[in-house]
Amino acid sequence: MEIILLRHGKPNNPSLNKIKAFSFKSWIESYNYSGLCSTSIPSKTALSIANKCNAIVCSELTRSIESAEALKIKNITLSHSQFNEAGLPSANWRGLKLSPNAWAVIFRILWLFGYSNNSESYKESKLRAENSAKKLIELAKEHKSVLFVGHGIYNKLLAKQLKSLGWSGPSNPGTKHWSFGVYENKKI
Repeated sequence: MEIILLRHGKPNNPSLNKIKAFSFKSWIESYNYSGLCSTSIPSKTALSIANKCNAIVCSELTRSIESAEALKIKNITLSHSQFNEAGLPSANWRGLKLSPNAWAVIFRILWLFGYSNNSESYKESKLRAENSAKKLIELAKEHKSVLFVGHGIYNKLLAKQLKSLGWSGPSNPGTKHWSFGVYENKKI
């Protein structure tokens, strides 16, 4: 059995102009509703991997669903918010202006240390990933091969869960758009 964790293609980012921290929550909401960038094209390897899978799972975020479409996938087996990217916290700070990318790094680090204002916590994300990994395994038992078109941080959380459940594959499925990791379990 095989589960492939693939990161979505490059999305259309909202403006990258500097913003204050209190505006970051709105920026994240815009990012989550943005679709795939028209120049983001999957590699031939990603296309080949995707088209040999028997079940396709996506998050409910547009960039995940549009990436599946770019991979020429005709039928998505499951699309659910359970598989959405791990949330980013925000704050009501009014002073400093930084690029959204800088705020994303700052808030992701704070999130790893337990800060979760306006977001699920790291602990909650890990629990959700545990449940998602079990769902992917259930689908793999039924379909033999599953492609999850996911997200950078959430794919890492899923990879950790799969490995803890006896699946072999890389610790990091890849951080670049269209990168992927293949996880196998020959014992089930």
